[in-house]
Amino acid sequence: MASQRRQMMQSHQSWTDDLPLCQMCGVGTAPNCTYGPDGKDTQSHPNEDGHFRFRGEEGCFLYGVFNGFDGSRVSSFVSQCLTAELLLGQLKSTHTDTDVRRILSQAFDVVEKSYFETIGDALAEKATIISQLPEGVSFHQLSPQSQKLSERLKDLEQEVSGGATAVVALIHNNKLYIANVGTNRALLCKSTSDGQNQVIQIGRPHTTENEDELQRLAGLGLDVSGLRQATLIAGQSSTRRIGDYRVKYNYADIDLLSAAKNKPIIAEPEIQASQSLEGVTGFLLLMSEGLIKALESAHGPEQANQEMVAMVAAELAQQGTLEAVAQSVVERVKRLHHDVYASGRQRASHCSRHEDMTLLIRTLNYTLADGALTPTQGGRIYPVSVPYSNCPSSTSKTSVTLSLVMPSQGGTLTNGTNTASTLEEGTPTHTPGWK
Repeated sequence: MASQRRQMMQSHQSWTDDLPLCQMCGVGTAPNCTYGPDGKDTQSHPNEDGHFRFRGEEGCFLYGVFNGFDGSRVSSFVSQCLTAELLLGQLKSTHTDTDVRRILSQAFDVVEKSYFETIGDALAEKATIISQLPEGVSFHQLSPQSQKLSERLKDLEQEVSGGATAVVALIHNNKLYIANVGTNRALLCKSTSDGQNQVIQIGRPHTTENEDELQRLAGLGLDVSGLRQATLIAGQSSTRRIGDYRVKYNYADIDLLSAAKNKPIIAEPEIQASQSLEGVTGFLLLMSEGLIKALESAHGPEQANQEMVAMVAAELAQQGTLEAVAQSVVERVKRLHHDVYASGRQRASHCSRHEDMTLLIRTLNYTLADGALTPTQGGRIYPVSVPYSNCPSSTSKTSVTLSLVMPSQGGTLTNGTNTASTLEEGTPTHTPGWK
């Protein structure tokens, strides 16, 4: 059985090895770190984040950022298997929005079930060992044989522990679909016909600060006030996650979750209504929770989205490749986080450590110049309107003005409108419109 599951994993890898990477995308990463008294940083554990960026057939593109915890096994598994469930002929150009959303949701369901199948033998062995060990006896009081079993139990626990949150972007038939499970984030920055640029957070994190999630959990019989106070559930802030067998199968043993009528922590993605990308110029950002939290810890959560977009825009104006843009932005956040800690200012206590950070940038009808892009080298500075409130329950909108250098795409800018464009090969054809 175990060998069959290994073969399944290898087949997923071999199927996706031939998929071409998207060239309109860049990824930046940085490992977790903890600062010592001298300000030097030390990595606490191996990087647990994951990502993918593939170009499929029929104008289909797939991107994802995964935030692993308690190991990288789940994030690695999901990044390999989710691609196989979506880009190997499942999506057709004739599919409607309803079809695409159904296929996306089913893919997440299949991937989680497949993951639990891969650890099924280990979970069964773990249960057998627990039944054989005496209760309430310390390790040193165990017989040599029982000590061996206890050591094996630790190995098994490490093997089956862990989970991941995910944010996935699918471009299909020139429409953008965002599927989110957990606490990663998607931002869409697009220029508008009046010369503005809007920054839109697509979806909300699945935490106990999300009123919709609290209502879902309350419907299962859980105490909402207790969840609000706890903020963390089994060590994580996410109320949706992939894997993590403890909260999926042993939730009755967890005080916060024990009253639930059914599985309270789920891997079902929240899939936002599709966004038409016709006529859109700008970029899409997928960010891991570690990147978001590092920036919010340094400067507060109120303007985190705006600051992130401003940093991306600044690097797009200076760097020659998207890979360099993404990596430079991650390094900027890392420096900001470290500098706040070293400064000893009020927020320094929030910045003693940060988790793994991943940023994926996908340009939309946006061509990088060979050299630095500046307002006098094919670009123009536009103000940015940011319709976003950090409070999940609020419908109010806040606006700030940022300086974004948007490319002229080889055309002439008239009153802030691009009258001509040069599309990168492989980019879907765009005409004005926003759904």
